[in-house]
Amino acid sequence: MKLTIAASILTYASAFTMPGTPTRSFANTRLYGLYEGDSLDAALLERELNYKPGQAKGALAQRFGNLAGRQVRTVGEAFSDFTKILGCSINSLYKNMVTDIVGSTHLIVVDARFKRDAVWSLGIVSALEILLKNYPEKDISARIVSSMMECLGLNEAEVQAEARAMLDYVEGKTIDDITKELETGEGDSPIAKIAAAAKADEFWMYSKFFGLGLVKIGEIVGMESNMDDGSAQMEKWMTALGKPTFTCMADSDQWFRSKAKLDMMETLMKEIEIREKKRMADRLEQKAEMAIKKAEEEARMQADLEQKEKERSESVSN
Repeated sequence: MKLTIAASILTYASAFTMPGTPTRSFANTRLYGLYEGDSLDAALLERELNYKPGQAKGALAQRFGNLAGRQVRTVGEAFSDFTKILGCSINSLYKNMVTDIVGSTHLIVVDARFKRDAVWSLGIVSALEILLKNYPEKDISARIVSSMMECLGLNEAEVQAEARAMLDYVEGKTIDDITKELETGEGDSPIAKIAAAAKADEFWMYSKFFGLGLVKIGEIVGMESNMDDGSAQMEKWMTALGKPTFTCMADSDQWFRSKAKLDMMETLMKEIEIREKKRMADRLEQKAEMAIKKAEEEARMQADLEQKEKERSESVSN
């Protein structure tokens, strides 16, 4: 019963991961502008045939073209490394969730546009703390986090330090304070520096842990911890950054839904634990009562035997 309830609810937690790659279909090249009316555009066709990765003339290729052909680990290889580093099995209730987090985070960190910052670090640390807080073996839970960081090429101590520094900074701030720093990107504060860097980078990359970092900051500075307020605040802050809002809002919504399911699971597990402890206490009480009755019966029988022996001794003496 306990495992069934936990498994059914924990499934929602693993839903908060990067969705799988959608199926793509490819249309005839006619749809991509290689034909002018009924005739083939030779110049366009020549350009397509001579295309070489990383050698286009666009800004993206000029910035990242030197990375063309670079070997990148697959998700399977990343998880294999994680399994070797961890060196032990994962609780079956958490295995799918951990697998999804390792895979989706690997795809984030290998992206050439990815730049880790303190908001992102706060997001991943906070998310893992909540998702693994009910893991049965606390030492294994800590090893899962450490192994995940190592296999992803992240320095756990640095990530944890960045998260703590951000928590310390936003403590005592208000929502308006954070909004102003995100809007202006001015000053030496960690949030202002992150905002300035994001505004200056046309290829700045959003990822879900950046969004979760903003959610955590929002909770600390007074945002109501629910899906509606969270989504509205993420929209305001991403707009202040000058970045698209939809993905961050969707991540916020999914996080609060998953968190609600995890809270429900925690409540149910505690209730089950309380009932089991009560049943155990009842059984122990019953055993104690039976032991007392048995001891009393044995004492009574012993007293009867002693009385009979006394009476027999007196009759023999007479």
